[in-house]
Amino acid sequence: MFRITKEFHFSASHQLCGLPDDHPCARLHGHNYIVEVELAAEALDENGFVIDYRELLPLKRYIDDELDHRHLNDVFGHDMVTSERLAKTLYDWCKSRWPETTAVRVSETPKTWAEYRP
Repeated sequence: MFRITKEFHFSASHQLCGLPDDHPCARLHGHNYIVEVELAAEALDENGFVIDYRELLPLKRYIDDELDHRHLNDVFGHDMVTSERLAKTLYDWCKSRWPETTAVRVSETPKTWAEYRP
């Protein structure tokens, strides 16, 4: 199995409503997010790629246009935009475009990652 990954960055705010008032994530706050998409194939295409990294440009555009410098609660329309849910949402978005998608990871801080992998 061949696997590739590509990393994307964006900054955004969110608030995890419903947590206790003393929980730091209950307050409005922001992160410099890192999104990593993983794609895999058992065989390479005629150019020797799982897919050409340039084919992932629509994901960069989506992140830049819809997520970067936005309030994620407004973007997704709910009060619990966690890294876990963001990873699943981005996985579904990618999988609908690239069947080779196998996982999406999202980081809010340098020491934390959430991953969705079916």
